[in-house]
Amino acid sequence: MSGKHVAIVGATGAVGLEFLSVLEARAFPVRSLRLLASPRSAGQRLPFRGESVPVEVLSSDSFRGIDVALFSAGGTVALEWAPKAVGAGAVVVDNSSAFRLHDDVPLVVPEVNPGMVASHRGIVANPNCSTILLALVLWPLHRAAGLRSCVVSTYQAASGAGHSAMVELRESTAAVLAGKGQPIPNALPQPIAFNVFPQVDVFRPDGYTKEEDKLLLEMRKILGLPSLRVDATCVRVPVERCHSESVAVELERALGVVEARVLLASAPGVEVVDDPLTRQYPMPIAQAGRDAVAVGRLRAGRVLANGLTFWLVGDQLRKGAALNAVQIAELV
Repeated sequence: MSGKHVAIVGATGAVGLEFLSVLEARAFPVRSLRLLASPRSAGQRLPFRGESVPVEVLSSDSFRGIDVALFSAGGTVALEWAPKAVGAGAVVVDNSSAFRLHDDVPLVVPEVNPGMVASHRGIVANPNCSTILLALVLWPLHRAAGLRSCVVSTYQAASGAGHSAMVELRESTAAVLAGKGQPIPNALPQPIAFNVFPQVDVFRPDGYTKEEDKLLLEMRKILGLPSLRVDATCVRVPVERCHSESVAVELERALGVVEARVLLASAPGVEVVDDPLTRQYPMPIAQAGRDAVAVGRLRAGRVLANGLTFWLVGDQLRKGAALNAVQIAELV
């Protein structure tokens, strides 16, 4: 792989900073690096491979000479600027929801459907963070026993809502511990310190949230299962980093717990942490900063036909965002 001219859009955000870490950790062949953000971030400098790289304002000239543009600046920015980047000759890997369900844009988890990258027309979409983590575990189960339906509850970290939400968690927790009471939330719809609330993203008319719809619609596209049934409830929890998910699946044929454990242990990007008797099970505190998605509490389901129930935890800034996007860039 020859050296690439790389741009990061949204470089100063939580995922943007993670891009830098992942590019460095994976020795991605960066020949030059351009960091792009809004005017309020211009002039900052961020470290990369021992150097200090300036942050520039996103402009019409930003993508001249760029080979790969990693976007993590929200859907509005992506819709405006991704086509301009493609027009300048770059391949865009977009972390927003702007293009994920477009028929002509591949939605890729490299361990699951890497071949889809070849069909890109300049833009490849990075799936939702909760979708990526779940897809890594569902894929080997589906290949072995056929996936019919999935019921999932997510326990999503504050950082999934961005850097400002992470700061809000820290500051509001400190305020409550200091006896100052619960601050009025700003980055999140409800107070996050010592609280749990069942809202991630906006509500739809049918009572489900946009985040819950993403788990359904994106999973169907990634797995190539247009009739897959997914019932999701997405919850925000006072954890700084890593999303957790409680999952129950219905399979076409019975799959024993031992067989499932072996399948998952050999699946790329997945590690099995499953010995409850010694208190070994996936936890955010153990997965933060790690690439793998941990799965445990594997057990035969009690409700769904040919059911399997389990718990998974993954770093949504890492595999759920930056790492998956860089892996896509490597495929491109």
